[in-house]
Amino acid sequence: MKRLAALLVLSLSGALAACGFQPVYANAAGKASAGQIQVSEINGRSGYMLRRALQRELGPGLPGIDGAATLEIDLDEDLTRLTFTPDGAASRANVIAKGDYVLTYGDETLKGNVDAETSFAVPDQPFGDIAAQSSASDRAMADLARKVVDDLRLQLLAGQKK
Repeated sequence: MKRLAALLVLSLSGALAACGFQPVYANAAGKASAGQIQVSEINGRSGYMLRRALQRELGPGLPGIDGAATLEIDLDEDLTRLTFTPDGAASRANVIAKGDYVLTYGDETLKGNVDAETSFAVPDQPFGDIAAQSSASDRAMADLARKVVDDLRLQLLAGQKK
C-alpha cells in the first residue's frame, strides 16, 4: 500500500511538472517578480497598511527594473478636525498622509514625495470615531501607495525616454 501511494505521488508530481506547473511564490528565472522590490518596514498601524498596499501595487513590478530594488518611505500622518457641533464635538475630520520615498536599485536612486487626503464624518456612537478614523486612514494609505507607484512609473518612463 505504501509503495502504491509513493508511485501515485511520484506520477502526480511528474504530471504537474510536465504541464508547466510552478508554485505561485517561486522565483521565475529571468522575470522580475514582486519579491524583487522590497518595501522596508514602516512603523505604526498606518505604516503597516501602507506597506501592504505598496506590496500589492508593486506586484506587477516597475518598468526598467529587472534586479533587486528597495523602497523606503518616511510616513507622516495627521488627523485634522474640520467642523464641530454646537456642543463642541467634531462632526467632520480629515486624515492627511504624506510620504517621502527613496527607491534604490543597482546604482540608481529615485526620490519623491506624495500626499493623500481622506475625509470622514464622525459618528455619534461610542467607539464609532475610532472605526471611522481607522477606515479613513486605511483609504488614505491605499491612495498614497497608488500615488507612490504611479510617480515611480512616471519617473522610470521619463528616464527611459532620455
